[in-house]
Amino acid sequence: MTLLVLVVMTALAFDFTNGFHDTGNAMATSIATRALKPKTAVTLSAVLNLVGAFLSLAVAATIATGIVDATAVTLEVVLAGLVGGIVWNLITWLFGIPSSSSHALVGGVVGAVLAYVGTNGVVWSGVVAKVAVPAIVAPILAIGVAAIGTWLVARVTRNLSKDQNDRAFRWGQIGSASLVSLAHGTNDAQKSMGIILLALIAGGQAAPDSSVPFWVILSCALFMALGTYLGGWRVIRTLGKGLVEIDSRQGMAAETSSAAVIFMSSYFGFSLSTTHVATGSVMGSGVGMPGAEVRWGVARKMFVAWVVTLPAAGLVGALCMWIQDGIGGGLGSIAVFVLLIAVSLWMYLTARRKPVNSENVNEDWDGGLVPGDPANKGIDSLDAADADMLASIESGAVTTSKDPAEIDVLVGVGAAIDALEAAEDATSSSQSVTAQAGESR
Repeated sequence: MTLLVLVVMTALAFDFTNGFHDTGNAMATSIATRALKPKTAVTLSAVLNLVGAFLSLAVAATIATGIVDATAVTLEVVLAGLVGGIVWNLITWLFGIPSSSSHALVGGVVGAVLAYVGTNGVVWSGVVAKVAVPAIVAPILAIGVAAIGTWLVARVTRNLSKDQNDRAFRWGQIGSASLVSLAHGTNDAQKSMGIILLALIAGGQAAPDSSVPFWVILSCALFMALGTYLGGWRVIRTLGKGLVEIDSRQGMAAETSSAAVIFMSSYFGFSLSTTHVATGSVMGSGVGMPGAEVRWGVARKMFVAWVVTLPAAGLVGALCMWIQDGIGGGLGSIAVFVLLIAVSLWMYLTARRKPVNSENVNEDWDGGLVPGDPANKGIDSLDAADADMLASIESGAVTTSKDPAEIDVLVGVGAAIDALEAAEDATSSSQSVTAQAGESR
C-alpha cells in the first residue's frame, strides 16, 4: 500500500508539471498580443482546465488500456514511467522548449515496460494508431488550418486599421484562448487519470476493466489546475515571443485552430500532444499572414525535441526500472523517488539563476530565452558559418576563413586601422582648433 501511495503522489506530480509546462499552449498568444495580462491569463486557464477535466474520459481509457498490457504492469513499472515523463518535462521546461508532456508520459511508461517484461508488454498497434500517427498528423493539420484561417482573416480585414483589428480580435482571443484551455483539460488531465488507474489495477485495488474513480478525476483536475496557475513562463515566452511575432488576428486564428483539433482528438480518444497542435497553429499563423516571419531556428529546436521525446523519456523510464531491480524491494522504489526529487530541485534552482516570470515574459525576443541575458546573440536562425561571419563583422574584420591565426591577424589589422582613424580624427580636430584661433586673432 505504501508503494501505491508513492505512485499516486508521483502521478499527481506529473499532472502538476503537465499543467505549468502546457500553459503556453492556451495562453501564450493572448499574453504576447496583450489581449490578457499574464496573471489573468494563467488564472483563467487554470479554471477552465479544471472544468475540462470532468468533460471526457476517453483519453484516460487510451492511456490505461491502449498503450501497454495492463496485466503485465506492476507498481514499480508505473513509478519508473512517471519519473521518465516528469524528468523530460522538467528538462524541456528549463530550456523553454514546448515539447509534449503526453509523449513524455507514454515514452516513460513504454520504456519501463520494455525494461521489465520486454516487447510483449507493449501494445504496439495502440502506440502506432493512437500516439505515433496523431503526433505526425496533428501538427501538420494544425499548421494547415491555422495558415488558411489566418490568410482568410487577413484578407477580410485588410482595409481595417491596426487599432480596429486589435480592439476586435483581442476580445475574440479571450474566447478562443478559453476554448483551448477547456480543450486542454479534456485531453491532458486524462493522462494522469489513466496512469493512476493503471496503478490501482497493478496494486490490486481495482479490476482490469474498472472505470476511473471520481476521487482520481478530482485530484488530477486540481493538480493540473494548480500547475497551470503557477504558469510555465519559460515555455510561454518561447511560444508567444520566440517562434513568431504575432498580432491579435494571428493569435485568434491559432487558438481557434488548436481548440478544434484538440476537441476532435479528445472525441476519438487520441492521446494527442496539445503542444504539437498549439505550436503547429502558431507556425501556421506565421505562414498564413502576409509579411509575417517564422523563426525557423527556434522551430528547429522544437522539432528535434519532439523527435527525441519518446526515446529520451523511455530511456529514463528504463533506467529507473533497472535501478529498482538492481536495489530490489521497496528500497529501490524509494531510491528512484529520492533521485527524482534531487533532479527536480537541481533544475528548479538552475532556472532561478536566470528567471523568466510574469514581469519579463512579454519583453522583445533578443535571441534567447531569458530577456537581457548577455549570452543572447540574436543568432537563433543562423548556422555556424553565418555566426562566424557575424562575429568577424562585429570585430571589424570580415573573413570567411576558418583559420584562427588568420582571423587573429585580421582582427589585429582592424584594430590598427581603427587606431589610425582615431589619430587622424584627433589631428584634424587639433588643426581645426588652431585655424579657428588664428582667425580670431
